[in-house]
Amino acid sequence: MSHLKYLTGYPAALQEKVRKLIAEDELNAYLAARYPNTHDVQTDRALYAYCAELKREHLRSAEQIDKVTYDSKLDVVRHALGLHTSISRVQGGRLKAKKEIRIASLFKSAAPEFLKMVVVHELAHLKESDHNKAFYRLCEFMQPGYHQIEFDLRLYLTQRELEKKQT
Repeated sequence: MSHLKYLTGYPAALQEKVRKLIAEDELNAYLAARYPNTHDVQTDRALYAYCAELKREHLRSAEQIDKVTYDSKLDVVRHALGLHTSISRVQGGRLKAKKEIRIASLFKSAAPEFLKMVVVHELAHLKESDHNKAFYRLCEFMQPGYHQIEFDLRLYLTQRELEKKQT
């Protein structure tokens, strides 16, 4: 049976259900039925505004975000879907910190729920640096159903990989 690299942490029974969906060629139909829409967040400026609005709505006391961009190298080079960085520099006698969020370019054409999930994940790192219970509670607060959407995103990535292998 095929190796499901995006689902390695999930129970074997669940992985078997996914293999069955793949074998019956129904994974794409499942995802299309569950996530039929696309979003309009296509530019870095729109992505920044999108992130700023989510931050304003849920994380008012968190530090300001200085830059938000789509990054075409993120998926390929770093094997990440999103990345948050904090760059500290000394300017004059002061220490300045810049917060940046980079989102993999593949989310330009993904379902809006997937884009929001990755943005929520990266925004949560402004409050919680580790992937602990508090981090995932914050993600769930910002996007109810976060865990299901994360699982479905893993299915989406699996489907993308299967399509790449077929071409």
